[in-house]
This record gives sequence, C-alpha cells and structure tokens, in this order.
Amino acid sequence: MSDEQAVLRPTGAGSALRRWHEHAADPDTVVLDGFHALKHALRFGADVHVAVSSDKDAVLRLAADLAPDLTADLAERVTEIPAAALRELVTRVHPTAVAALAARPARDGGTAALAALPRRAPVVVLDRPRNLGNVGAVIRLAAGFGVTGVVTTGDLDPWHPNAVRAGAGLHYATAVERTTPDGLPPGPLHVLDPEGEDIRAAELPDDALIVFGSERRGVSDDLRARATTLVSLPMRPQVSSYNLATSVGMTLYHWSATSGSPLVPGRP
Repeated sequence: MSDEQAVLRPTGAGSALRRWHEHAADPDTVVLDGFHALKHALRFGADVHVAVSSDKDAVLRLAADLAPDLTADLAERVTEIPAAALRELVTRVHPTAVAALAARPARDGGTAALAALPRRAPVVVLDRPRNLGNVGAVIRLAAGFGVTGVVTTGDLDPWHPNAVRAGAGLHYATAVERTTPDGLPPGPLHVLDPEGEDIRAAELPDDALIVFGSERRGVSDDLRARATTLVSLPMRPQVSSYNLATSVGMTLYHWSATSGSPLVPGRP
C-alpha cells in the first residue's frame, strides 16, 4: 500500500476525490468555494454532489456557530481530505478550508422564472460586466433584496467559480442567467445613466428591468436607446462613478423603500 493510499483509505477521502473528479468534468457543475457558499447552496436547495475539507472539525464548529440548521447535514456530507489534496482541487483554498461541487440549476427553469409575469420584484441586468467579483457581489445583493433575478450580457459567465465565491453561493437563492440584449426578459427598461432622472424622485416598478453598465463603459448605446426611462444616482461633482455593486445596492434599496410589493424583505 502506498503512503497516499494509507492516508486516504481510513477517511474515505479516496472515494470523495474520485467523485470530485467525475463531477468536475461536467460543464454544468458549479464549484462552491468556502463555508458560506456551501451553506447558502444547501439552504436554497442545491444538489450538492460532493463536499470536502482539510479540517472537518473546524467546518463543524463554524456550522455550530453560524448555521446550526445544517450541522447534522454537514457532518454527514463533508469528507476530510489531506490539505495537499484540497490545494489541487481549487485554485485558491478558502480560509474555511472547505469546497464542494453542485449541479447548476436547469437553464430553462431560470429563464422561465425571469420571464414570468406578473412580476412582483425587479430583474437586475448587468450589461457587459468586466469583473467577476462585482458580478458575484451583485448576485448576493439581489438575493438579499429578494428580487426576481440577475441577467448578464457579454462574455463573462455569471456562474464562474470566482463569481460564485464572491456571491457566497447565493446564486441558488435567485435566478441567474446570461443572455443577449435581444433575449432579455419582458418588462420596462430602467437604465442607470448620469443624464437620467434623480432616482430619489423616480419610481421603479416591480416589473422593471433595472440595467447597469460597467464602471468603465456604461450601458451600451443599444440598451440606452431602448430605455423606458433613464435614472441617475446622486453623486458629488468630479466623482466619476460608483462601484457596480454599490450602485446596485443603492438602487435596490430605493426600490424596497418605495415599493408596495409583498416580496420586499421584512415587509409584514
């Protein structure tokens, strides 16, 4: 028996690693990197194929403090593997030393959820975003505000591992899809633009598609021309822009504070 076999056999790590590599070959597999990503994915119904950690006891201590509803599930689900093996599975080991693989939700389900009418909470549209961390942060905001979902246009995959990591696994709490500008869900386009109406005086209807461009390029000319209305965020002169996630957070807060939708978080 090799030294590696001697390490792997008592813990079941060998079986977990084989399952990891089998599922990782599937393009519809999602990497859940870190405790919070795994926690949220489980809470919102993800089909988790395999979960591994180089310190299972630490994971269970975190669960006892932060997610006692999942402690028993994680105790059964997480397999301990050597730290060197974990480093080979993920690009950058999360400080919580846990990672998992899960199935990506069916695309037709996400598309149907985004297109369903009547809509009681907006859809966030990110037009040609350039930073995966920002995409994940926006998805985390969208999940927290209970909006219908997040749609991206352009080249970035919103389900990229870096976006899922930044979103803390909350992709499973809302609909997240990528499409072309012509394939956006139905609804009035409310485009964020410096020349728009001050958002403090604007109404954001529940069925709106709220469109944000990247900090560098803004919204495309095509989507801007199709806008139902242009909306601007208050900003001090000579400040060029807000971070994308900050802009989304400000806008969704305005929607939540002015909407009568029963889907607004915390509304009785």
